[in-house]
Amino acid sequence: MSDTFVVAARIPMRRAEFEQWLETPAPGPEAIENHGAMYDGWFWDGKTPDWRQAERGLTPREHFADCFGEDTGGLTYVLRYREGALEAYLMHFGFCESNIYTALVMLSAAGPSSSEGTPSVVLFWAETSGSMFAADSDAWLATLSVGVDGARFVADLDLTATVAELRAAEASYFDLLAQLAEVEESVGAECESRLATIARDPRYVDAAVLAER
Repeated sequence: MSDTFVVAARIPMRRAEFEQWLETPAPGPEAIENHGAMYDGWFWDGKTPDWRQAERGLTPREHFADCFGEDTGGLTYVLRYREGALEAYLMHFGFCESNIYTALVMLSAAGPSSSEGTPSVVLFWAETSGSMFAADSDAWLATLSVGVDGARFVADLDLTATVAELRAAEASYFDLLAQLAEVEESVGAECESRLATIARDPRYVDAAVLAER
């Protein structure tokens, strides 16, 4: 099993709804209709999710802004508003359960703000490089359908469109990795500052995520 875990989604919405989502406190896991079925039908079929790990009451801005600090503990995030959609590609080095469960709850809460009638899909998987699998792979860990009518885990989804729509976010993630790698061999406070500056580049994180309120 990989030591790199990713949560990714592209959820169409207007800019105003994106900023409203950033300011809306996260619900509990009960916002996902069948949260106990998170892993059903995929690689971890039969595993019981530990939703006690999910943060409650924090807004996405409060939660994600901390993830772009100088001490991120192995997180490499793309979180932005691009071409009419909330776009997330959230890499975790190791199974950071609290961050992963919290991200899933927060992204499920974005569904009611979607500008499309067809639900979007949030993907969760493990892959050493952080790249996506083929749409028909059985190695996905969870697939969460989110839309205006709510959120639920669904195992029998056609992921072809979802994977295609996330390619731009995946490319940005690898661009971010390349930039970080260029300075990782440096040491000292200057290196840490440069790494943080790269992580906060607007190509990877929307300025609204980092805005103080």
